[in-house]
This record gives sequence, structure tokens and C-alpha cells, in this order.
Amino acid sequence: MSHPVSGDLASLHLTPANTTALPALAAREEDALYRKVWLRIIPFLFICYVVSFLDRINIGFAQLQMKQDLGFSDAMYGLGAAIFYVGYVLCEVPSNMLLARFGARRTFTRIMVLWGLASVGMMAVSTPAQFYTLRFLLGVFEAGFFPGIVLYLTYWFPARRRAAVMAIFFAGVAVAGVLGGLVSGWIMRDMAGVLGLQGWKWMFAIEGAPAVFLGVIAARCLVDGPEQARWLGAGERAYVIRAAAGETASAADAGKNGHSLQALRRVLRSPRVYLFAFIYFSLTCGSLALSFWMPLIIRDFGITDVMSVSLYSVVPNAVGAVGLILIARHSDRTGERHRHFLLCTAGGALALAALTLHPSSLAVMLAILSVAAVLIFAALPVFWSLPPSYLPGAGAAAGIAMISSVGITSGIVSPWVIGQIKTRTGSLDHALLLLAALLLASGLAMWLGVPRQPAQGSRQARQD
Repeated sequence: MSHPVSGDLASLHLTPANTTALPALAAREEDALYRKVWLRIIPFLFICYVVSFLDRINIGFAQLQMKQDLGFSDAMYGLGAAIFYVGYVLCEVPSNMLLARFGARRTFTRIMVLWGLASVGMMAVSTPAQFYTLRFLLGVFEAGFFPGIVLYLTYWFPARRRAAVMAIFFAGVAVAGVLGGLVSGWIMRDMAGVLGLQGWKWMFAIEGAPAVFLGVIAARCLVDGPEQARWLGAGERAYVIRAAAGETASAADAGKNGHSLQALRRVLRSPRVYLFAFIYFSLTCGSLALSFWMPLIIRDFGITDVMSVSLYSVVPNAVGAVGLILIARHSDRTGERHRHFLLCTAGGALALAALTLHPSSLAVMLAILSVAAVLIFAALPVFWSLPPSYLPGAGAAAGIAMISSVGITSGIVSPWVIGQIKTRTGSLDHALLLLAALLLASGLAMWLGVPRQPAQGSRQARQD
């Protein structure tokens, strides 16, 4: 049972030698401490993540004009979307190991400035070769941002608090979908012809520029970890460091060993890393397809106006943002992960399968898309609350990036395969059933293959 701490935690003076015996905090006091941490780092990273994901998915809205203007087929466009993930996968592990070596501040600055420039450069595309090249570079430059956030959060938050924190970022996926619907549709329709440029070109320019600005802010405002957080008192810093270090490496420990080849070799030999990667692959096949193809699903229902398609796409994304936060908080509150994950993936699979029934009502179709968005998006933060607790401290950077990079190859496979299926059959039905099967496989793999608690040896390895 927790007990109140006498005196102000911020005024306590704890050194590395005596942080092993931190005082227990009452739930209210601990909540206040983590609220302080949350307010300092999460809103900024959330904005950065929304911008990054918007730059990743706005190609789904651009296709409503870009394919016709440039003469691209569904298969060509799907290949261009997929090539982003080739660069992303190739550079994700090196990027996260560089974060462990050089710190979050410099890593996030590099990533945001370069991806912003590449995103703005998309407005100059006129040939398939240019399209493929810039999508590849966008993946190279953005690589490591999401696994970097996952690793960075393990420096600040213990496992029992991570699902709700991660839910904020996955809500960013939904928020990006909402902004994509509102802003992208408006830009493409109302900016078309300004200075002689098509609407989709203005969209890439306007939505890519904020990343460069945020990168400059990151260089001044972010710290590498709790050890450098001068806005926390000494006692507060010690408490945060120790609470996180009980389950994973601190920023200092990761910086010492997380970039080593020994840590990478250890991760590559771990079967559980590949199990987590398969689970993430199967899950993201569904989530990425939902983000990428939702505008087309709505348009195929008979909605032809670009702005109307964008506005209707807001509904599932907004519902998904609220729903995933509620589910993640419930998972944190109950301390249960596996059942939440299985119910989300199985329910999401049923929702995708239901779309193949072609409901005659637009409201019903939007309701099914909303259910799919809630459950599929909610499975993501529940998933990411687990892997860091099963990885040795020194291998956290490489392990998280390996799971993300192998899993995110779904971004290579999913758009291309779905584009091929739609090109050959004229319908998304077979693709939706395939995605539903993968989602169900993801839930069953977690339920059957991942222990409810990390092995004692794994916990000890993380603390050594």
C-alpha cells in the first residue's frame, strides 16, 4: 500500500547511490508528478507525431486528384505508397541506435527537419520515378521517429502507465485523419489554381512545412531524458528514473550500451522479438489500410466531391480517437493487456469483414468504419505497452526498433497488395477479408504466444 511522503518530493536530495530506496508515494502525489512530466513532454511530441503521420497519409487524399493529373494507375500509386516503407524499414534500427548514442533531442531534430523538406518536395513530382524517389527519401528521413518515441517514453513512464500515454500518440493517428479530412480536402479544392499549381501540390507544401519548424523547436525545448530535466526537482528526477529503471533501461544506461553491436546481436537472437514483430505486422496491415484506403471506400459509396469525401472521413477518425483513449485507460486501470488486445483485434476483423456486405446506407457504412477505427487503433497502444517490459535494458533501443521495422513492412506489403487486388478485381472485398484474417491472427498470436508476465530472468536482465 502506498503512503504519503513527508515533505515535498521536489525538495528531496537523492543521489545515484541512494535512489534504490525511494519513498513510496501516495497515488495522488504520484499522479501529480507524472502529470507534470506529461504536460512537459507529451503535448509537443503529440503535435510532432500528428504532423509526421499527416505527412505520411496525406498521399491517400492526394490520390483523389494526383492519379488523374499524372496518369498513375491504382497499382502504380500503391507501389509509390509502399516504397515509403522500404526506406523506413532500412533505417529504423540504425536511427534508434543513434538515438541511444546521441540522445533524443538531436535525433528528433534531424528527423523532423529532413522529413519536412522531403514532404514539401512532393509538390514537384511529375513522373513515377520522381514519385518513388521522394517517397523512399521520406521513409528514410522519418525512420526512427515512432520507435524513438516508444523508447523515449520508457525513460519517463513505468509500464503500468504506458498504454494510456501511448494512446495519446495513436489518437494522433486519428487526429491526423481528421485534419487530413478537413485541411487536405479544403486545400485541394480551394487552393487549386492558385499561382498555377494544382490543389494536391499546395497540400504537400502547406502540410510539410510545419515539420521543419517543429524540428527547430525540438532542438531548443527537448531534453534527452529525466537526468537532464531541470524543470523537475532532484527528488522528482530520482523517482522518475528509478520507477522506469525498475522495468527498462534509463536514458543514461541506454546511452552507454544501447547502440552497441552486442545489444543488437542479443536482440537478433531473441525469438520473442520476431513474435512481437509478426503481431505488429498483422495489426498494422489493418490500421494502415484503414488510414490509406478510407477516402476511396467513401468515394466508392457514391460520394464524388473531394471535400465531401474528406468531411465524411472525419467521422470514423474522430470516433476512433476518443474510443482508443478510453480503451487504453481501461487497460492501464485493470492492468490487463492480452484480453483487451484480443477483443480489439477480433472486433476490428469483424468490422472489416462487415464492409464487404456493402451496406446500402451511408450512415451504416460510416458506423462500421467507426467501429473498425476504434478497435484497430485501440489495439496499437495496448500492444506497445508490452514489448519494452520483455526486452533487456541495453537492448531496448534495438529491440523496439526491430519490432517496429519488421512489423512496419506491412506498409510495403499492404498498399501494394491491396492496390493489385483492386486493380484486378475492381473491388476491395477480397483485400478486406485478408486484412480481417491478419487482424485475428495478430490477436491469437498475442494471446497464445506472449506470457502474461515477463520471465524473472528477463526482469533481472533489465535491471542489471
